[in-house]
Amino acid sequence: MHKCRLHETDACPPLRVGCHLSASGGYLAMAQTAVSIGANVFQFFTRNPRGGAAKPIDKADVAAFTEYAAANGIGPILAHAPYTLNAAGAEARVREFAESVMVDDLRRLELTPGAMYNFHPGSHVGQGAEAGIGLIASHLVRVIATVTKGGRPFSTAILLETMSGKGSEVGGTFEEIRAIIDAAEPQLSGACQLGVCLDTCHVWDGGYDIVGGLDGVLAEFDRVVGLGRLKAIHINDSMNVRGSRKDRHEKIGKGKIGLEAFRRIVCHPALRKLPFYLETPCDLQGYREEIALLKELTS
Repeated sequence: MHKCRLHETDACPPLRVGCHLSASGGYLAMAQTAVSIGANVFQFFTRNPRGGAAKPIDKADVAAFTEYAAANGIGPILAHAPYTLNAAGAEARVREFAESVMVDDLRRLELTPGAMYNFHPGSHVGQGAEAGIGLIASHLVRVIATVTKGGRPFSTAILLETMSGKGSEVGGTFEEIRAIIDAAEPQLSGACQLGVCLDTCHVWDGGYDIVGGLDGVLAEFDRVVGLGRLKAIHINDSMNVRGSRKDRHEKIGKGKIGLEAFRRIVCHPALRKLPFYLETPCDLQGYREEIALLKELTS
């Protein structure tokens, strides 16, 4: 087993790694589950991933979670928007739904300082990527203006997820992610700096060679988007060959990306200090084993 190395004089910090968990029991229950499987971060859906109303926030649960998380070194937590949120939809009702959901999600997340909010940028559904980029950017501007109206404080980091490019998805290239940021941020009046969550399965399926050319992919990301904007990693293997544009997650080391590539990923100096969130097809025992495996890769 190769040892993790950042620079010859640097020690590897403890790996921040966890998985997607059910939010049905609340924040404290998720944190306790995370600790039970060896995780120190976790991701959850803000509501049913197919849409619908979110459960009321229990402030006592949030307070208990905050205390437990501080005592057990948990964080940051990553909230994932529902899949039905499509800021680039062709129909006004679709875009209005996306806006109302994101506004509600962000207002709720302000109760858990330090949380991050990840969303799939959207699908242009035949309008073209340029139109989709414009719609996503204007959506973000309206959402953030609504959430911060009246000078309300706003601390939740908003992350655009890198996509595989299947169908009419926007965000399948680093250039499209950057175009959304460039179109939105000048209108945000400094209220928010947009970040990125890089999904290993998605970028692989999108054509980026993170197996044979990880350094080059990260250099390209830095040139186009900026590594300073990279805030989180979805760490997933892929069932598909590179460039398939299909987005089919696989267990770590069981797919086309492979175990050796993940060792390089979790030990890479540009990534090592970021939080890693598993979205592989596992139950809790499977996640426990994958978390232990990823930690072992850094030992």
